[in-house]
Formats: sequence, structure tokens, C-alpha cells
Amino acid sequence: MTQTSINTLRDSAAMRWIALLLLALAMFCSYIFMDILSPIKDLMQETRAWDSLAFGTMQGAETFLNVFVFFLIFAGIILDKMGVRFTAVLSGAVMLVGGLIKWYAVSDSFYGSGLETWFTNNLNYIPGFDELGVSPFYRGMPASAKLAAVGFMIFGCGCEMAGITVSRGIVKWFKGRETALAMGSEMALARLGVATCMIFSPYFAKLGGEVNVSRSVAFGVVLLCIALMMLIVYFFMDKKLDAQTGEAEEKDDPFKISDIGKILSSLGFWLVALLCVLYYSAIFPFQKYAVNMLQCNLTLTEADPNTFWGGESVTWVQYILMLVVAVASFTSNFMKKNKSLQYGLMGLAVVALVIYCYMGYMRGTAETIFAVFPLLAVAITPILGNYVDHKGKAASMLMIGSILLVLCHLTFAFILPMFKDSAVGGTVVAYVTILVLGASFSLVPAALWPSVPKLVDEKIIGSAYALIFWIQNIGLWLFPLLIGKVLNSTNPEGTAATELDYTWALVMLAALGIAALLIGIYLKAVDKKKGLGLEEPNIK
Repeated sequence: MTQTSINTLRDSAAMRWIALLLLALAMFCSYIFMDILSPIKDLMQETRAWDSLAFGTMQGAETFLNVFVFFLIFAGIILDKMGVRFTAVLSGAVMLVGGLIKWYAVSDSFYGSGLETWFTNNLNYIPGFDELGVSPFYRGMPASAKLAAVGFMIFGCGCEMAGITVSRGIVKWFKGRETALAMGSEMALARLGVATCMIFSPYFAKLGGEVNVSRSVAFGVVLLCIALMMLIVYFFMDKKLDAQTGEAEEKDDPFKISDIGKILSSLGFWLVALLCVLYYSAIFPFQKYAVNMLQCNLTLTEADPNTFWGGESVTWVQYILMLVVAVASFTSNFMKKNKSLQYGLMGLAVVALVIYCYMGYMRGTAETIFAVFPLLAVAITPILGNYVDHKGKAASMLMIGSILLVLCHLTFAFILPMFKDSAVGGTVVAYVTILVLGASFSLVPAALWPSVPKLVDEKIIGSAYALIFWIQNIGLWLFPLLIGKVLNSTNPEGTAATELDYTWALVMLAALGIAALLIGIYLKAVDKKKGLGLEEPNIK
């Protein structure tokens, strides 16, 4: 009998990718909930009296506890001390609790309740935080937005904990193998959550012809339940792997406070962290306003609900087309030995994308236009991940991604409004720009996250990711709030939700991209001088 070379689950390619799929599906569900209200900002203003400031303050609250109570730092310590599987399940449970609170905040049951009265009369002044200008609430903020912010804070703790746990889990299962490809693939599937949210959040909010925003959040809560189940299954896979390898994350190399000093003393770490906060601050906060920005800059006529284009069934047809684009384009990258099949899949993806875009135009809804955001990223993620694994050039990819980011935001700010009188021209410009922005969003993470293990010791990777996420969360807290403030200050009071001027908000985001580019240029120079290995391949 021939002795097999597969000794553990990690040595089996199938088991490695199943573990990755479980983690990626959990993040897919969390990404949907993260932006569940983003495509219905106009409905929140119409039905819940949330203006741009209330909306932005609530959205920024997601990272408040992570930043100002240092929860992410504690999450990193928990991860290093308790291991991937325990932290994964804990993060799923925390996300679900926060999601349930947010759902109740926007539900009809909250209105007229004693809890609504309490939130109306309280949390208008937070000692210390108000003086510093960082309070997650303000006087006059709708009570529903306050409670939703509380729930979103709790969700944010679990979501960011899940983020660092998934990164550490991938390193654990794929180190020395297809690390960048695995991380890129996880991010590609997670990004599809954004598209899913953009399509189905308005669908559930308007289901049956009656607007009810709580249905959208309820949809997200169901998915958080599924995420928790995925993480529980991963728990048992990870436990079996440790039993096979004899590893014991909970006991080996216990975390010490001095480890943080080792991380912070690394110039490469600081440059990566700064680039991360600048880049992500120009992406995630933008996602929360993108649909409304398109509503304000495109002239779209929403289809008659009595026709196919305005009916409920077209949503499902579009989503199926989206999945065809994603699956076909992603799979084509692994068919290099069968060129005819590879080109056939690529052709199928292109045809499905064109049909999807046409249907989005015919429906006349901004959310279905922005839903193409992750599709090009899904197509090129395997290429980028494979390139970083075998060729390197991570620092160069960070620079290219930043350049694309700047160009896209400037296009949204100055070129897209020029096509407002042309429904076809504006839609084409929007589609192309959104797809390119999605490609940028694939370039940077695919190069960024696999670079962290090259900068710190293996036993403190969890803490290193936690610190980067904490720094990133400062931007993710600040910029949704700043965008809301800029919109309120640059638009007359009482401006309709679909008539706002987004120019200066977009210029602010483009400036973040320019700063990220400058950091990327310096990072590449430091890498060349100190030999950090960022331009070197992961597989040698």
C-alpha cells in the first residue's frame, strides 16, 4: 500500500479550502449586515427622519468601541491567548447580539415604547467624549438612530474581531502555501456581500409595495445566524487540526504586553497601518453613501412596478446573473490547462455582466448599478493572489490600487455630474468607474494583508492584525461622520435626499487616496532599503 503524504487536514488542499470557505461565508454574511442600511439612506430619511448627520453618526458608531474602548486590542489579545476557533465563535455571537439590537431600533415596535422615550431624553451629552468631539450621539439625534448606533457598536466589535480571526485562521491553514490567493479569495467572496446587500436590502424594504426598513435589517440578522453556524462548524475543523498537529494555541507562546512594543517599533508595520487606514477610509465610508450619491448624480426613471422591470422577480434574475459573473470569472482563472474552457467561462462572464448592466439601466435604480462594485474584483483576485504568491510586488500593487482609487473618486466628483442630462452616458460612466474602483479594492487588500506576517513574529500576528484594524477603525469611525457633516454643510437645509451635492465629500475621499499613494511610495523605498520582503514572493 502506498503511504499517503497527507498527514493532517492542513495538508489536504480540499480541507484547506473548505476551512477557508467557512470563514469566507461568515465574512460574506457580516459584510451584508455591515452595509444593510446603505442602499436605503433615502428611505431612512423619509421614514425615520434620519438626515445625513444622523445617518453618518450611526454608521460611524460601528467602530466606536473598537477605537475608544480599545476593544480591538483586547480582541487581538484574546485571539493570541485563546486561539482562532474560540475567538471565531465569540465574534459570531457578538455580531448576532448587535444585529438584533439594531433590528429592534428600526422596527415599528420601538416607536412609542418607553425605550424610545428614554433614548430621546438621554445620551444627549456624554462627559468627556463631547468635550473631545468624539461622542457617538448628539442632542437632537433620533432615538432610533441612537439605539441603532448602540447595536452597531456591538456588531462592530464582533465584526472586527472576526476580521482579525479570519486573517489569522488563513495564515494558520495556508502558511507556506497559497496564502495570498487564499486571502484574496476570502475577500472576493466577502465583497460579494456588498453586492448582495445593494440588491436585496431595497428589495426587502419595498417588498409588497409597502416600505418597511426593518425587513431589510431582519434579512441581515438571519444571515448573521448563518454566519455563526459557519463559525461553529469551523470550530470543530480547527479543533481536529490541532489534535492532529499537537498545536495548542491557548498555551504556546502566551501573549505579553512587551509584544506590542515589538510591533510598534517596526517602521514597516506603521507604514502598512497608515496606508491601510487612509485607503480603507476612502472605501468603506463611501460604500455607505454610494447609492445615494448615484441617486443625486444620475437621471434615472424607476420602472413601473406593474412591468417586469419594476417587479420583484427581476431582482432575483439580476442576482442570478451576478452569481454567474462571479463564479464564471473566478473559476476561469483555474482553467489554464484547458484554454477553450477558460475562454468560454470568461466569455460567459462578460455576456452575463453586460446583460446585468442593461437590466440595471432598465430598472432605473441606483442600488442595482452600484451592486457591480465587487464583480471585477472577484474576477482578478485569483490572478493578483497568485501573482503575489509567486512573483511578489506587493508594495507596487498598493501604489497602483491607490492611484485607481483617486481617479475613481475624482470621476464621481467632477465627470459623472456632467452626464446628468444623459441617462445612458451617466449610467455607462457610473458602471465603468464602479468596476474600476472594485478592482482597486481587490489590488490593495490582496497585497496588504499577506504582507503583515513578513513584518512581525508569528506568535504575535493576531496582535499585529488587531493593531492595524484598530488604526483602520479610527478612519472608519471618523469618515462616515465627516461625510455626513460635509453634506449637511454644503447643502441647504431641507435639501431632498436625492438632490444632495456630493462634490466636496468626494474630493475629501480622493485626498485620502493621494495620501495613501504617498505612503505607498515611501513604503516601497523602505522595503528596498531594509529588505522587508514586501516585493518578494510568498512561495519560494
